[in-house]
Amino acid sequence: MQLRLDTSDPLGKSEPLLAVPVPQGAAAAQGFLARVDAALSGAVSKVLSAGDVTGKAGDEVVLYGPEVGPQRVALVGVGPLEKYDAEQVRRFSARSVRIAERLGRDSVSCRLEGFGRVEDGALAQAAAEGAALAAWRFTELKKPAEDTPQVAVGEARFYSDGDPEALEAGVARGDIVAAAENFARTLQSRPGNVATPRHLAEEAERMARETGLSATVFDEERMAREGMHAILAVSRGSDEEARLVILEHHGGEEGEAPLILVGKGLTFDAGGISIKPASGMEEMKFDMSGGASVIAAMQAVARLGVKANVVGIVPSSENLPSGTALKPGDVIQTLAGKTVEVVNTDAEGRLILSDALAWGARMKPAAMVDCATLTGAVVIGLGHHAAAVLGNDETLVEELRAAGVRSGERCWPLPLWDEYREQLKSETADLMNVGGRPAGTITAACFLREFVGDAPWAHLDIAGTAYGEGKLPYQRKGGYGFPTRLLVEWVLSRVG
Repeated sequence: MQLRLDTSDPLGKSEPLLAVPVPQGAAAAQGFLARVDAALSGAVSKVLSAGDVTGKAGDEVVLYGPEVGPQRVALVGVGPLEKYDAEQVRRFSARSVRIAERLGRDSVSCRLEGFGRVEDGALAQAAAEGAALAAWRFTELKKPAEDTPQVAVGEARFYSDGDPEALEAGVARGDIVAAAENFARTLQSRPGNVATPRHLAEEAERMARETGLSATVFDEERMAREGMHAILAVSRGSDEEARLVILEHHGGEEGEAPLILVGKGLTFDAGGISIKPASGMEEMKFDMSGGASVIAAMQAVARLGVKANVVGIVPSSENLPSGTALKPGDVIQTLAGKTVEVVNTDAEGRLILSDALAWGARMKPAAMVDCATLTGAVVIGLGHHAAAVLGNDETLVEELRAAGVRSGERCWPLPLWDEYREQLKSETADLMNVGGRPAGTITAACFLREFVGDAPWAHLDIAGTAYGEGKLPYQRKGGYGFPTRLLVEWVLSRVG
């Protein structure tokens, strides 16, 4: 999508569609809205007085434009002024794209006015993200519908009277971040017979060549030499070989401790011998969402030229039942030297992450963050509105929570007290891979903590936020790319 900033007057241009925000409770047209009202001979005032638009989020009315100026004007409710933040801007911009889609317009313009609580750079970034994310659609495997052809919105223009330099920088950053998240969504959307561990590694290598990242891929032979037996144990039930992807961005000083991002790349999860129910199993192609987001976040880190050393690590395999598959009761060795009794083979994500985290810990990181669709329990606890964040460093946990607020990809802390570790005690190994139903999200994080050594570390459980029905205006049914924006925002916050 082409994203452009324009500081001129949109009322003097023949735009196909101009979207204008309307605050909740607006009894009369003010500011730019008053100018629109005058250009439309009082049509805005009539709509407001009739209550057709109250300014509540979700309100929309499209008016035909004046003889000279935009062809159509969309009045878009954006909610109460006191709640305006970057996320409201993001949703306003996305809804503007959705209106353009319904009207069959291939471009849309947005007037960014009235969001005074949001500084110009963040305003433009959020607007750019909302438009680009809303315009994305996965069409690789589908023929165009001949009876109902879809018009792709290929351009969004943002009009503002703010600081041009800050606005331009914001649009540019938003373009890069949204493109990365859309890359993650594309990887998520590819089915398991396409997006295999090998494919995920090849896509990461291709992206690395294009952006200047260093890429290293371990095959199963290399993993065996290194002692990554947890990843190999999960992969044993599949004919598809596992891969471990390591992406490196050298933007900091030589020898400077890196920031490490680790993402679960389980490209299809049938549960192994502890097989999942058939209903909804097709969605298990999304079990690599954390890995897709880490690969995508590394793309954004490279394109933004972040002044820090950043490493992305993605362990990737399939988890299938077969005569060679991992069995409940098996005891496996891990890279960290700890043995694990496998009580449930459907708790495999934490197994492949254990080796990846142990590898990351060897790099002596300044901080390490992993993200994974790890537990159904997190959906019970937090629903689909926030990921869980847990870690061994309270400052890091708070950094991620704050980055989630700024990026619109929220996370909420859960405790990680030592008492929960008791649920992982095993009679035959150093620990079990599950701790029972109580506090399932917490005990899963307790398991991961065993493999991070002394590194400041936090875990994001994204099982409830990585994919879904697409209820926000910049989402579609399927993969969301969550938490790409959050990870990028966190990395940027660490470099100032």
